[in-house]
Amino acid sequence: MKNLRITVNGTAYDVQVEELGTSSAPVASAPVASAPAPAPQPAAAPAGNAGGVEVTAPMPGTVVRIEVAAGDAVKAGQDLIFIEAMKMETPVKAAQDGTIASINVAKGEAVDTGKVLLTMN
Repeated sequence: MKNLRITVNGTAYDVQVEELGTSSAPVASAPVASAPAPAPQPAAAPAGNAGGVEVTAPMPGTVVRIEVAAGDAVKAGQDLIFIEAMKMETPVKAAQDGTIASINVAKGEAVDTGKVLLTMN
């Protein structure tokens, strides 16, 4: 038996896998959910606005760097957040000029495609 921890969409599962040989697929026991870490509070917008433009994750991955903070003025094409997937870091860039209203993710957080990373005004 092998004990493994598998993380799916940010939830960790501890499983036991029995190796039966080369002719059979491994069988996993029922997953036992570990307590997930508490979600960080998103930064509040300086003017109290929710932000009219949502910047979303282009792919699933893990947030490895956040280059901006709430209240920062950004230009179109500026790097906002870096997401790592398959050992490659991909920048998420501003599509337009604006001001960061809120940051909705934290460094180390696993995100799915379409997850709102931050909002801009």
